[in-house]
Amino acid sequence: MTQELPRVAARLLRPSSSEAVAAHVRRLVFDGELRQGDKVPQQEIADALGVSRIPVREALVALERDGVVSIEPHRGAFVCAFDPAAIEDHYELYGLVYGHATRRATERADAATLVELEGLAGRIAAARGAGSVFDRVAEFHALLHRVGGSPRLRTLVKSLSGIVPGNFFELIPGSRDVARGAFPAIVAAMKDGDAEEAARRCHAMHRAQGARVIAHLQTRGLFPR
Repeated sequence: MTQELPRVAARLLRPSSSEAVAAHVRRLVFDGELRQGDKVPQQEIADALGVSRIPVREALVALERDGVVSIEPHRGAFVCAFDPAAIEDHYELYGLVYGHATRRATERADAATLVELEGLAGRIAAARGAGSVFDRVAEFHALLHRVGGSPRLRTLVKSLSGIVPGNFFELIPGSRDVARGAFPAIVAAMKDGDAEEAARRCHAMHRAQGARVIAHLQTRGLFPR
């Protein structure tokens, strides 16, 4: 990159936080400041965030594990492919993992839990602000994984880092409408005891959200031609 990266107005509250550095790099990729094949300017990022190179290097190791960057010995870190195929794969994996958790929750949930999930799905459907949708979806998933997730599955879910930095429902047009329609349908299948249908609807929701991410990024011209 030849252009200077945008400076952040405030320093990190925790200067040693590699997670905050990783979030910043994800934002640069999502905003098109860093594009496929670009070398990640580690010193510029460290200076912009007021941290040493150590948390930057730690963040890049984590980002390589997530497929965001590729580290080449003696050369540095470079942004990996950020194209429709990569995003489709990402949300396909999300759908498979969350769909499996939904299947298990359908098999294990008692009547009281289903009533609670139904109430959360109703609040998602009724929510209008992006913050409200985000919070209710988080509550729904937390309960879903308590009921349907083994410790290994919960660990896997936590490892699925999002492509979209920040509030997904604020940044991606149409995503709130997908959530409002999908969660009540998922719970309806769960209440019917149809674990496969519940998993299928969950999987379909994540595919639909992935399609909206792709459409949004295409309108912004972020994909290589």
